Amino acid sequence: MERSMVTTAFDFEGYKVVKNLGIVRGITVRSRSIVGTIGGTLQTIFGGNISLFTELCEKTREESFELMIQHAQELGANAVIGMRYDTTDVLQGVSEVLCYGTAVIIEHI
Repeated sequence: MERSMVTTAFDFEGYKVVKNLGIVRGITVRSRSIVGTIGGTLQTIFGGNISLFTELCEKTREESFELMIQHAQELGANAVIGMRYDTTDVLQGVSEVLCYGTAVIIEHI
């Protein structure tokens, strides 16, 4: 499945949903390393973007996104609609990122 076939919308212009395959998800749980925590804490002293945490968050979202696509492909989907992210703190310094949506089969109108 191409990444362009995932959308936060509930349809694709020029396509119609012919089969709904259900909810798909990708879950990643990550913790900050001690080095990352110290580095991020030092960056807060100077203000602005805390790049160490930004990179960690981006990697985690990307991994959960890829896992969601894998799940959709296993179901035979060629698209995912209504994609969203959700996060939860599991422990202090440990976060879960969930990427989810509805796996569908679409075809050109």
